[in-house]
Amino acid sequence: MSNLDITLNVISDKEAQLTVKVPVGQIQGKVESRIRSLAKTAKIDGFRKGKVPVSHIRAQYGAGIQQEVINDVIRDTVFEALSEKKVRAVGVPNIDDVKLENEFLVYQATVETFPEVQVQGLSEIEVERQVASVSDEDVDTMIENLQKQRQTFEVKEGEVVDGDQVLFDFEGSIDGEKFEGGAATDYTLVIGSGQMIPGFEDGIKGMKAGEEKTIKVTFPEDYQAENLAGKEADFKINVKEVKEAKLPELNEEFFELFGVTEGGLDKLKVDVRKNMEREIKNATRNQVKQAAFDALLEKNEFDVPKAMLEQEIDRQRQQMLQRFAQQFGGNANFGADMLPNELFEDQALRSVRLGVLVSQIIEKNNLTVDQDRVTAFIKEAAENYEDPNEVIEYYTNDKQQRAGVEAVVLEDQVVDYLLEQGKVTDKEVKYQDLLAASQKAQSQF
Repeated sequence: MSNLDITLNVISDKEAQLTVKVPVGQIQGKVESRIRSLAKTAKIDGFRKGKVPVSHIRAQYGAGIQQEVINDVIRDTVFEALSEKKVRAVGVPNIDDVKLENEFLVYQATVETFPEVQVQGLSEIEVERQVASVSDEDVDTMIENLQKQRQTFEVKEGEVVDGDQVLFDFEGSIDGEKFEGGAATDYTLVIGSGQMIPGFEDGIKGMKAGEEKTIKVTFPEDYQAENLAGKEADFKINVKEVKEAKLPELNEEFFELFGVTEGGLDKLKVDVRKNMEREIKNATRNQVKQAAFDALLEKNEFDVPKAMLEQEIDRQRQQMLQRFAQQFGGNANFGADMLPNELFEDQALRSVRLGVLVSQIIEKNNLTVDQDRVTAFIKEAAENYEDPNEVIEYYTNDKQQRAGVEAVVLEDQVVDYLLEQGKVTDKEVKYQDLLAASQKAQSQF
């Protein structure tokens, strides 16, 4: 049993205050112990080491040592007090009103608390679940895309058409004046890729190697360079070389790139279809998860503790900085000060509210992780790797990695619960549309 005297005052549904009394004997004993310890090691003029009188140490350092002990005792007892009163604290407690009175050290600890939310409107939740199937045409399109990823370009005679790779010089001007970033030499562009502003690539179509002409284009109104936005520009184009795309043949060499050594094109189609069906399964899971969570949030709006919001903002900021570092390298000059809180507030608020609601659903319904689903999840993910057994063993034996999978599975179980409580309608969509919806959903988590 704790020897603390603790009084709990619930200020609101998201803030609590504890008044904690610690027997002063705990303070005095530790102060005396530190004073005696210091007396044995202190180097003070006029005294030999280890011969400094305890009374001298007490007189010179006693007040400072007592304050150190008080700080340590508060640090050691505040979380004990929170635990004893079953206060689910968010962030670091704010300590004030510290005083020694009679036989006790007394202090107050004010904390933000995890919101106690009554989840509302589950039976009113409506979710549209997008479903898709893989057609023969989808498989053929995917194989063509695999070819395009490995296409080469060969010099051609004749006019530029969509899909051609063009080597050219260009020089831009507005009202006869050149502008920064408006010129390049030996620029390479695949026509139809959409890399340039609207009208630029269309202006090159029909030209041949060795030709030169001036095209007129208008910068979009929302162009990132404000001095160019909405303005009409002239670009002098000099085409130096035109190449046409050559897709690799569907032969044994191509099939082997995807692990197909027997069965040829038919086996590749079977493998591609299997991968696409796996993508559909994952995409549907992501899309319906977002739809269910969006519906849940729509029915439940509430304030969240400031500390929780700040922690989530900081987490998202650090994630973005890590992505910048990966994308641009360690030399990229990105600092946290370049990413203000306002950039993350909306998404952070959504994440915190959702976390609270999911936690409440898990607690109120005694949901626990379905280990069979965890095993199935790991096995399915492992199928994408060359050695599935190695991946399965890794996730099975690494507690941290398995815990990550368990968190995902438990979240899926919450989604299943929401779908059981609400109304679900299926909508048939195209394969590509479902993948797009899934990617959008993933950006929300």
